[in-house]
Amino acid sequence: MSSGEQVKQYIRWLIFDGVLRQGQRVPQDAIAETLGVSRIPVREALVALEREGWMTIVPHRGVFVNALDEASVRDHYELYGLFYGFGVKCAVERRGAALADRLAPVQREIAGCDDVARLHELTLDFHRLVIDAASSPRLRSMLGQMTGIVPGNFFEQVPGSDKAERDGTAAIVRAIRKADAERAAAEYTKMLRRQGDNVVRLFRERGMFEEPAEAAADST
Repeated sequence: MSSGEQVKQYIRWLIFDGVLRQGQRVPQDAIAETLGVSRIPVREALVALEREGWMTIVPHRGVFVNALDEASVRDHYELYGLFYGFGVKCAVERRGAALADRLAPVQREIAGCDDVARLHELTLDFHRLVIDAASSPRLRSMLGQMTGIVPGNFFEQVPGSDKAERDGTAAIVRAIRKADAERAAAEYTKMLRRQGDNVVRLFRERGMFEEPAEAAADST
């Protein structure tokens, strides 16, 4: 992992843990000192985070954490569902029902896996096999530009995410066995939408969403 990626991950953890809140200025010098890096990788990380929507860089003033809202989280997982749905549709159309034979062993492991670290690896393998079978460089490029909202191991951090993945991957494989590309795409979208629901629920519990202005006024 490069220094810039290390800084990016660290800042996302600060937001996730509530150390950095919406509207707060990012302490660039303190982050550089904590991680033992120069300001250059910190700046690179902040520029990347601004592109992803996490930050706003204000010239001569600093870098500020953007508000996080429920709609943006749901949009994130909806987009993932559309991309992977398109990918599995292409994969079925190009590889046929035989794709299920490659995915089924991974899906069976997912179904019986209780170790979150291994589960994380298995789901990455499942998604990778689908995207490889889609044979779409443009899709791969688009997915490469998206980064996760939840830092660390998704299944360790998000309650209910393991069940959503087990149910979803099983449904996807069943659809592929029938060579039903549309159903496979729909099941992928459904699974990732469900994961979005899980993340929204977690973020609400952690108080990570910006409080609506009218609600804030009522509480004063």
